Amino acid sequence: MGRKYFGTDGIRGMANSFPMTADIAMRVGMAAGIAFRRGDHRHRVVIGKDTRLSGYMIENALVAGFTAAGMDVMLLGPLPTPGVAMLTRSMRADIGVMISASHNGYRDNGIKLFGPDGFKLSDEIEMSIERLLDESLDSKLASAKDIGRAKRIEGVDARYIEFAKRTLPRNLSLDGLRVVMDCANGAAYKVAPEALWELGAEVVPIGVKPNGTNINLDCGSTSTAALCDKVRETRADIGIALDGDADRVIIVDEHSNVIDGDQIMATVSEFWKTGERLSGNGVVATVMSNLGLERFLKEQGLGLARTKVGDRYVVEHMRKHGYNLGGEQSGHMIMSDFATTGDGLVAALQVLACVRMADRPVSEVCRKFEPVPQLLTNVRYANGKPLEDDRVKNAVKDAESRLGNSGRLVIRASGTEPLIRIMAECDDEAMVKSVVDDIANVVREVAA
Repeated sequence: MGRKYFGTDGIRGMANSFPMTADIAMRVGMAAGIAFRRGDHRHRVVIGKDTRLSGYMIENALVAGFTAAGMDVMLLGPLPTPGVAMLTRSMRADIGVMISASHNGYRDNGIKLFGPDGFKLSDEIEMSIERLLDESLDSKLASAKDIGRAKRIEGVDARYIEFAKRTLPRNLSLDGLRVVMDCANGAAYKVAPEALWELGAEVVPIGVKPNGTNINLDCGSTSTAALCDKVRETRADIGIALDGDADRVIIVDEHSNVIDGDQIMATVSEFWKTGERLSGNGVVATVMSNLGLERFLKEQGLGLARTKVGDRYVVEHMRKHGYNLGGEQSGHMIMSDFATTGDGLVAALQVLACVRMADRPVSEVCRKFEPVPQLLTNVRYANGKPLEDDRVKNAVKDAESRLGNSGRLVIRASGTEPLIRIMAECDDEAMVKSVVDDIANVVREVAA
């Protein structure tokens, strides 16, 4: 059965357009509330959000839906996605909700759902909610006396800050480090700079003035130019960029060179292995991670398990096979000793711990391998399924033949946007560009 509402990371779309309308958000609240209404106890849901203008609309619609289903609602306000996941568990909620479209611009928004254990929902549970969304729910709603209540919860920022600080090794201080902190005008605009400052760092904050429409705009983990400029201007030791909901992180060294998720995984895995903290004798990443990471880990006697794209699939593999470190090249870092989902701030703190313990510059600590030439191109399409076209299939077969055993090719449809993502890598940079360009041109012809 195909998915009508849920993608690879919850429900996402342009605000006030299908499926991201107030009506559907209210029905999501009803359907999810009904699905998680188990037992006779008073049920509760926590709802957090980032700083998008449409967050107000979707938040209120969800409140109407959940209270109609008989759930008490606890509103957290702007808070990173991992903070919502953490509070779902610690406040003994039956379900958690994050209103965010992550790294997308303000015009988009999304709804991410967490179970009572703080983990994102499985495909099976999402499909059960999908079925409810298109049913008549009137007979399943709460009676008049059982309608839920809603209230705002105070002090959630402080709770998340303390949680993040406790993930650092005991007695480790950031005194003397100058850190540029780019919060993408998003959910972490308060908590991330405050946490770093409380740990002793000199913090230079940017991207901390959200106005509802500037989230991820020329800032954050997907647009690091402003961060690089500020690191040079202030002669900072490190730059840290989060995305709109702060479940991703990208690092910039003291020379303003960007350090992506693959380098972060390499850095932390080596650090944790030395301290005998690494579980599973390896790391879990996606098919998009660079071949250089795989080669580096092999040299360290570690393995690399690959999953399909999406941090939820990384988490599922980690839980099933006993890993405690995984992530994506884009900056999702899952450290299951601390959190149930990607946590940009916690991952940044682990990098800072590596730097502190090594007592060397970030450029030396965090550049663990030379990446294999890799090129990713996105081709937008209006409708249809370009990957099912025979012309595209033939172009892919030809590319795979040209790469042979010396490289990798990954072509897939985005789960959150109408894009075809084409990635190739091998030691021959010219070959990589030729392969990607050839496939992209065919996809454009088909999608025209």
